[in-house]
Amino acid sequence: MRIDRKILALAAAAAAFSLSGCYVVPMQASDGTVQYQHYPLPPAGTVVPPMATGAAGPAPATLNVRLYPANEIATQTGIVAGTVTNMMTGKGRFLVNYLGEVLNGEATRVSNDEKRGVASAFSPKGMYMSCEYQMNTPYQGAGTCTFSNGAKYQMHIGGN
Repeated sequence: MRIDRKILALAAAAAAFSLSGCYVVPMQASDGTVQYQHYPLPPAGTVVPPMATGAAGPAPATLNVRLYPANEIATQTGIVAGTVTNMMTGKGRFLVNYLGEVLNGEATRVSNDEKRGVASAFSPKGMYMSCEYQMNTPYQGAGTCTFSNGAKYQMHIGGN
């Protein structure tokens, strides 16, 4: 009984060893019968190291924007609130609710100046605004905005 186990283990090891490094691939002969042939493993290829992903940049930050009246037309409306999402790439998304209209647009840093930028927004009903701003950190800044109805505001970005 003990010899039978040794022979069985030796036969299993021999079978495993003889098949290692080979593929058994069925082939079809011209008469339609299936023939099994073995093929050696292909040569080992060159291992390509994974590309460095680098550090992901800072995550976008949504900042509160408050517009304070700076002329007589603007005082009729009072303080206007909105948001700007700083994408941390020199671009941002600008959103303001003004006189019941939602103005949607973008903010862009001025070339060669990482702190100054312009923002523009437009509503489907035709209201538009233009702003100039300067950021003192990626999360806080100030500027001025003018609306198409002539209202002018001092803009404060960030804070609460």
